[in-house]
Amino acid sequence: MNTPDTVYACIDGLDATASVIDSAAWAARRLHAPLTLLHALERPEPLPPVGDYSGLIGVGAQEVLLQRLNELDEERSKVAHQAAQQMIQEALKHVDAESVPALHTYLKDGNLTDVLLEQEPTARLFVLGKGYRATTARKLRLDHRVESVIRSVKQPVLVITASHFVTPTHFVVAFDGSATALRAVQAVARSPLLRGMAAQLVMAGEPSVEMLAQLEGAQRLLEESGFQVTTQLVRGLPEEAIPAFLSSRSDTFLVLGAYGHSRIRQLIVGSTTTALLRLSSVPVLVLR
Repeated sequence: MNTPDTVYACIDGLDATASVIDSAAWAARRLHAPLTLLHALERPEPLPPVGDYSGLIGVGAQEVLLQRLNELDEERSKVAHQAAQQMIQEALKHVDAESVPALHTYLKDGNLTDVLLEQEPTARLFVLGKGYRATTARKLRLDHRVESVIRSVKQPVLVITASHFVTPTHFVVAFDGSATALRAVQAVARSPLLRGMAAQLVMAGEPSVEMLAQLEGAQRLLEESGFQVTTQLVRGLPEEAIPAFLSSRSDTFLVLGAYGHSRIRQLIVGSTTTALLRLSSVPVLVLR
């Protein structure tokens, strides 16, 4: 059962699953929203077909072997469903059902992005694990499932980076003066999830007079919405300076605007959003 304004915890049984559940439960309590533990069961790759050996072993024998391969594929699918159901039941034990407005589970065959797009009309927030952490701005790609989800859905996405959840006391907004960053600040100003938490606007690099004016404007916008806001300038490229700035802070999370340029441009010059998602040591909330 999926109800409106649901917080979806996208669980996969990997190391970050417990943290994803804890983070989603925290969000559900703050939003007074139902919580659903969701698992997208991607179909396993089919077993490779055997060659055509009918000239040697006979057509009948060949058909028997192919039928056996189909039976093995079906058996693998059944086992995968059983394992997924068991994983969801174990995940339920991790949640105090009395602490959230409602608690549901949802198991669906299919690609994670497709499953989330189907659920988006009922979604308030998607929470998922990142999978792994990169060590430099140019090493490793972002998990393709995470990137696909963020590029595709329009609801906020909270990406969890660690295996242990720390209740956040404040948040950091990566701000560069762009239209994407400004939209993220406007979304923060409206967000009940972030209400009452201290905010910090961080700008990296060598800001111009115009960018500083935009930073001050963003600060005023959040202050007028009731937030306590500080600003911070850090030297260096955003994808290097901001993760370094966050490295000693465990009780915070990073807020980003979603991708601000076309996919073609990002393929050529990269994306600060992607780099920060890969390198951040704290959870990342991506807003549109």
